[in-house]
Amino acid sequence: MPRIKVELPERFTFTTEIPVRAQHINGAGHIDNAQLVVLISEARAAFFVSLGYNQNNVEGLGTVISDAAFQYISEAFEGETLVFRLTANDFNKYGGDIVCRVSDRETEREVARAKLGFVFFDYTARKVAPIPPRFLARVGAV
Repeated sequence: MPRIKVELPERFTFTTEIPVRAQHINGAGHIDNAQLVVLISEARAAFFVSLGYNQNNVEGLGTVISDAAFQYISEAFEGETLVFRLTANDFNKYGGDIVCRVSDRETEREVARAKLGFVFFDYTARKVAPIPPRFLARVGAV
């Protein structure tokens, strides 16, 4: 099976920074892969907040991660601040992708890439729902 390669877009629409803390570090002395997933999820939540939403209420609908790909590129260490650049793209009827590039703020060393597929979800009906047009307008997809 070929290695996962996350393709980056030409531009990102959102940036946030998160410091690497002791709880993110594993026994090898660098950021734990599972903790990096947690930090990417935190950045995703901040992305939705920047659009005036939270990931559980986007025009009355929730969002659910439908698939995810992570490409780990280099180590990150306690005391570094990671820069998360995100954008939403590749939309379909029910969702799209959030693509993320993670780098060290000081050196600009790339740490990781991620692609999170997401769908909109109607928690009352317990099923996927079409993308709200207002969301597409806010992310600049229309």
